[in-house]
Amino acid sequence: MSFVKHYIDICLFQRYCAIVPHPRIGRGCGQPSGTMNLPLHKSGAGAHDNPPSAKTAIESVYAAVREDILSGRLKPGSRLPIEHLRSHYEVGSSTVREALSRLVSDTLVTTEGQRGFRVAPISLADFREIVAMRKLLEAQALGEAIARGDDDWEAGIVAAFHRLSKVEEQLPTNAVRLAADWEQRNQAFHDALVAACGNRWLMHFRAILFAQSSRYLRISLTKRTVPRDVHAEHEALFQATLARDTELACRISDQHIELTVEVIAARMAQHGTDDI
Repeated sequence: MSFVKHYIDICLFQRYCAIVPHPRIGRGCGQPSGTMNLPLHKSGAGAHDNPPSAKTAIESVYAAVREDILSGRLKPGSRLPIEHLRSHYEVGSSTVREALSRLVSDTLVTTEGQRGFRVAPISLADFREIVAMRKLLEAQALGEAIARGDDDWEAGIVAAFHRLSKVEEQLPTNAVRLAADWEQRNQAFHDALVAACGNRWLMHFRAILFAQSSRYLRISLTKRTVPRDVHAEHEALFQATLARDTELACRISDQHIELTVEVIAARMAQHGTDDI
């Protein structure tokens, strides 16, 4: 299965990076498309060495580039030259490489050997594969959580749904501005639903697939071409889960995940392309 092969490739890449430093990329490789305008704490790093606060700097660069990818400011397939990013964030090259390596693990960035890094491409075919796997794992995790969940599990779901609802009330008029906040609360809600699952391998691969869905979820939220009431879908899933109706909850979960494919497919048909 292509997903498993891709995950193995990522693991091998991470081991390679831990042993062999990535070669320095020259200045003549141009700048990536999009504008990196998120705030970053100035670390005072040198051109080559990580400072004592390297971990904080890596987290900052990682978060900023990730948000630029998810928001579309960095376009799928665009190059990510180390030298440009190093200069922009005023950090060392090794800090940038570590941040980009983490994004490779998230499958938001790809590596091209000696040619550096690019924003990962996205397509309907890729998303359909992700969705097929997500539906299987989400249903399994949700069923196990419903069977094992206690009062604390239920309380966690209630709290996460309340926080998500506060944002979704404002989505009709502020979808773009609230997209990042919605993404975090949406993931927290779905994580709360399956928190009592207890199968660590299932949860591990579920988390990988959820991360791969991030860009598609953002597109479906901010560039919707199919009428959809996301909050109503979440509320139905919330009610069925707390009622411990496993069959209904899993069916609603499947429909909820599949509807995003319809939104993405409609957008692609509108633009007459196989890419989003």
